[in-house]
Amino acid sequence: MKKVLMGNHAASWGARLSRVQMIAAYPITPQTHIVEELAEMCGDGSLKAKFLKVESEHSAMASVIAAESAGVRSFTASSSNGLALMHELLHWAAGARLPIVMVNVNRALAPGWNIWADQSDSLSQRDTGWIQFYVEDNQEVLDSVIMAYRLAEQVNLPVMICYDAFYLSHTYEPVDIPRQETVDEWLPSYEPDCFLDTKNPSAFNGLVMPSHFMEMRYKLQEAHEETLNIVDEICESFGKQFGRCYGAIETVHCEDAELVLITSSSATSPARLVVESLRDQGMKVGLMKVRMFRPFPYKFIRKVLRGKNKAVVVDRNFSWGKSGIFAAEIRDALANEKDVPDIYSFIAGLGGKSITPELLTSMVIEAAENPLPESPSVWKGMQT
Repeated sequence: MKKVLMGNHAASWGARLSRVQMIAAYPITPQTHIVEELAEMCGDGSLKAKFLKVESEHSAMASVIAAESAGVRSFTASSSNGLALMHELLHWAAGARLPIVMVNVNRALAPGWNIWADQSDSLSQRDTGWIQFYVEDNQEVLDSVIMAYRLAEQVNLPVMICYDAFYLSHTYEPVDIPRQETVDEWLPSYEPDCFLDTKNPSAFNGLVMPSHFMEMRYKLQEAHEETLNIVDEICESFGKQFGRCYGAIETVHCEDAELVLITSSSATSPARLVVESLRDQGMKVGLMKVRMFRPFPYKFIRKVLRGKNKAVVVDRNFSWGKSGIFAAEIRDALANEKDVPDIYSFIAGLGGKSITPELLTSMVIEAAENPLPESPSVWKGMQT
């Protein structure tokens, strides 16, 4: 069936269709609607799950860690400073190899106090060991939650689904909601190999001596590498079942492009219009949407960008003292490679400012006219 859903309710439906068994709920703007809708689903019986109201985001993550350790498919959501409060336990969840799925509605970190879109909250958690996806529209929100459980439970890693505050969280779009039976065929029930069980006592998360700690971390890295090897396989399988295809990245008109515009999340939608408009004017411009950020899809990006002249990276984030974060990762991906483009990094949209087609067009034109990047990152769209 089709419904007109806000992005937050699309996330709720994704959790419901995934048959989550436990939800840890703590409200923070702009994700509150997610857990409110799940509370209603639990209340009316359409979702049979334990709905646990907690006193903080730290407690929310502690609760889903406990539930997953007991073999229960779990879900939570957060944003901004709430996600930052979870930081310690995000490391714990990944290190314990728990396939938790969490939605983070990207919101600027305070101060100054701001409730609008900015990717700095989730990107500041990039080294915690979580898989991260950045999605473009409300349909992709719902679908990504379902795919996240399939992926997480295959590699035993937690997954964070990220999307822009208000541009998606509070915006209504038509969303196709698949039948529960169709989802059940594709996403099997969660059956962990190892979990807390009084009938089969085991020790979990004890002290690890130096002789074994590094080996455990190596196994964690191997799981991320396995993720890169199977993510497209899972996405293709999803496409066959539901008719909608995704991947670690998506490309448009990149085969003959001389310049590639690189975006993530909701900024991709206006970028699609810009690329078509510029191609109508004779510019050989392509679009690459980076959907997976962790593990970073090095081999996919190298394949697309090899042989291109220039790449324009749009970041709704910044690593202080360095540059835009996606741009830095892409530069790293291309290091020591031959025949790769110059990277033009642009910062835009921080704190919810609009990334318009006009702004994106100005970035492409500026990069096309300058023989080399003038600085690690150029800030665009600020008041003068």
